[in-house]
This record gives sequence, C-alpha cells and structure tokens, in this order.
Amino acid sequence: MTKIINCAYCNGTGKDPFELLSSFSGCQVCEGTGQNEVEEPSITCVFCAGSGKNPLGARVPCIVCHGKGSNYCKSTKICDLCQGTGKSSDKLPCLRCKGIGFC
Repeated sequence: MTKIINCAYCNGTGKDPFELLSSFSGCQVCEGTGQNEVEEPSITCVFCAGSGKNPLGARVPCIVCHGKGSNYCKSTKICDLCQGTGKSSDKLPCLRCKGIGFC
C-alpha cells in the first residue's frame, strides 16, 4: 500500500529549495509536483529528522530517505547498534539499520 505525502525536501513547493541552477529550478525529489509516493507502513526519517535534507550539510537530499522525509519500516525493534538514532559514530547512516533506526 502506498500513500501520497507533501515533498519534505521542497516543503511541497515543487521548487529546488537551494535554487542551485536558478530560482525556477524544479525539485529533484518530487520532480516539481510537490508530492511523493511512500510505501506504508512508513515512519519519519530519523536520519534527517523528516526534513528530507542531508544532515551532513551538503545541499542534496537525505541519503537515507532520498528526500522524502519518511522511510518504509514495518519493524518495531529499535536498532541496538545506533540506539534508534540512525547514525553511526562517524555521523553516517548506521550500517545495521541503514539509517532507519529500526531493525
């Protein structure tokens, strides 16, 4: 089952939030529609805190949720390696849960 959500990366505007090429550039995540389709059950991305933006400071989409702000997750078991943060000690996505926070 899927559901349609507002694009987290561009906040539903359909425009590139960083205006890298121009102020008229479309969002690379939703391709200018302002919406994304996500598979259910989904949870807010813990790696980017649902912002869709890369928390490492780069002006690119989150490397875990690909800019959507949420991830497919049917597990309720918190990852024992990252303790549910989705991040490893080097601030990259946890290798066990792949940045989702649940295994």
